[in-house]
Amino acid sequence: MTKSLKIVQLAATYLYCYRRRYFFLFLALVFGFGIVTVIVSVKDGMYENVYNSSQSHYAGDLIVLAQDTDFGFFQHISSEYMASLMRAAENARLDFDRVVKRTNCGSRGGVLYFNGTAVNLKYVIGVDWDAEEPYFSALDYTEAPLFPLEGDNGIVLSAPVAGTLGARQGDSIIIETETRTGRKNTALYTVSAVVNDATIFGYYKAYVSRLSLNRLVEFADDECSSIGFYFRDRRSMERKKAAFQAELEKMVQTGPLVTNRAELDFEAAHVQPGITLFVASIPVLLSEISELLDAMNILTGFLYVMMLLIILVSAAVTFRLVLHERVKELGTMRAIGFYESDVTRVLVLEVFGLGLLSLAGGFAAARIIVWGLGFLSFSWFPSFEIFMKDGRLTALYRFPAMLTNVAVLFCMLFAAVWFPAFRFVRSPLTRMLQGL
Repeated sequence: MTKSLKIVQLAATYLYCYRRRYFFLFLALVFGFGIVTVIVSVKDGMYENVYNSSQSHYAGDLIVLAQDTDFGFFQHISSEYMASLMRAAENARLDFDRVVKRTNCGSRGGVLYFNGTAVNLKYVIGVDWDAEEPYFSALDYTEAPLFPLEGDNGIVLSAPVAGTLGARQGDSIIIETETRTGRKNTALYTVSAVVNDATIFGYYKAYVSRLSLNRLVEFADDECSSIGFYFRDRRSMERKKAAFQAELEKMVQTGPLVTNRAELDFEAAHVQPGITLFVASIPVLLSEISELLDAMNILTGFLYVMMLLIILVSAAVTFRLVLHERVKELGTMRAIGFYESDVTRVLVLEVFGLGLLSLAGGFAAARIIVWGLGFLSFSWFPSFEIFMKDGRLTALYRFPAMLTNVAVLFCMLFAAVWFPAFRFVRSPLTRMLQGL
């Protein structure tokens, strides 16, 4: 048996023999790593849930929005601009997974009428049912469609709107919208489904076919208000956005790249005559919510540091107690031929093994805590639903984040163990054998 293997075997034996002494440290490590994992994973889960909700709302990871001054700042992309836009996407080699076109009434919204009751909608969105089938098939319905969504006379409502109107699946309702020239126009639709969505994105929203909404607001049949590109890999999104913007500027009138929603709103209100296109990613459109998450990051960062300090202090105190209790034993190891470095390695490997066991316990504790958080109600926090999935707080265990947590944990253990062990085993041998 090689010397290194013997040292590992000794470390495992001593860890088992002194398990009672290490138990407090084990609990501290499990608690600390569990809380750190919960903090990081829940924060990542909240951001992912916000991103997914926004991705569904804006229909894409990279979205092209438009302002048309010829129609009173209506969100309108003409057929010519659409063709140029797709050529620019091809030239920029976006390598998108799929593309989605939508028509919406913008700030004008619309009004729903049913049985003498009227509800103002913030969003009336025209979609291509076939192109967005993955999205609609994944929605949480209180009244699911009895058949695949298709045709031009169906409408999908949110549960709050349907409840206010008193409308049910199969009822006929009237939509009143404003056309691009400022006239009022109405159309009759049949409620196809009701979606259980009370978030800020879905509360006052209705979906109809893009063709029917185009005709309602006096667009050409193949025109739209926005075009969204979905990507399987979002890591190079900023590079793709810059390349796409550069190609688009060569072909059509384009607004500048913006970094947040306030800049986008300002630039959209000060465009040149005609149609102006804006390229935006979800983080830009979510900048206001991102600021809230950044504020939460301060709190989570503080908690993260506190947990690491608890781990450091617990490890340092416990290990010093263990060292003083084992001073004669360690002196005996040196007396029978173990080098000082060998004794140090044994001590470090003991705590390294304890750290590995603590990781498993901490991750299990984190999963239990996250499971319990899923049952808590956050209704007291307005619009907190956008941070949740199916009404529950969820966690996202990203490998880089977990690897960072593990690395930080072992750095804390190494700092708390190696330095005192290094000094302790280099004490005079006579004093160690006397237990001093």
